Amino acid sequence: MMAQDISSQILKGILQGIMLMILDKKPEYGYGLSKQMNIYGLENLPKGTIYPLLATMERRGLIEGRRQASVEGPNRKYYFITERGQKAKTDFIHEWNKLQVTVSKLINEERI
Repeated sequence: MMAQDISSQILKGILQGIMLMILDKKPEYGYGLSKQMNIYGLENLPKGTIYPLLATMERRGLIEGRRQASVEGPNRKYYFITERGQKAKTDFIHEWNKLQVTVSKLINEERI
């Protein structure tokens, strides 16, 4: 595996965790989710990133897509977090916290 593949896989895992946290607050459709991610500082994501990840998350049973009426136009597919998605979100938060502690320790040692 090349370095690009590794960083891409890490990013996908982080984005999945972020998307689960956002969807846990309220269901969103793809573009609405993208706008929410922009609010949190992820405005430079490649266009083709969110929808394939949503499809993968839906296949894994982490989220469920449902077509619903939209006040802004045609029906949209809204994504709802599932029980399995709730567990994946909790696991992500625990793993992130452990990783953050480790990386912070290493960064602090670099400053010495």
